[in-house]
Formats: sequence, structure tokens, C-alpha cells
Amino acid sequence: MIAGPVYAFVFAMWLLILVGGGLIVTIVGPLSFVGSYGLDPTLNSGIKVGIALLLVVAWIFILSKVKNWVFQKQLKS
Repeated sequence: MIAGPVYAFVFAMWLLILVGGGLIVTIVGPLSFVGSYGLDPTLNSGIKVGIALLLVVAWIFILSKVKNWVFQKQLKS
């Protein structure tokens, strides 16, 4: 039956989306390097964008591994 692993993959995908969004909003959003290091606000935003892009790449990598695991498991059965 293919429905179980596919639902597990979709659940993992949504869980990663929610966790990633929460990390961005609660941790990365309030970060400010302008006051403590005297950086330009544009550079401050660029650092935040870099952190967000790293999280997106990590999430894509994790989802790729979960997808491979789910569908390899399905092929073996």
C-alpha cells in the first residue's frame, strides 16, 4: 500500500515547513547586527537572507533524504 509512506513524507514536509518558519520568525527575524557591530542595515538584512537561504538548503536536503528513504522502503516491499 503506497498511501502510508506518502502521507509520512507529506507530514514530514509540513513539519519542516512549520519548524523552519518558526525558526525564521522567532530567531532570525529579531537578530540585529546594526547596533552591536555598527553594520549597515542593508548588510544586516543580507546576513539574515543568508541564514534563511542556508535553512532552505538544509530543509531541501532533509526532505530529499526523507523522500529517498520513504520510496526506497516502498520499492523493497
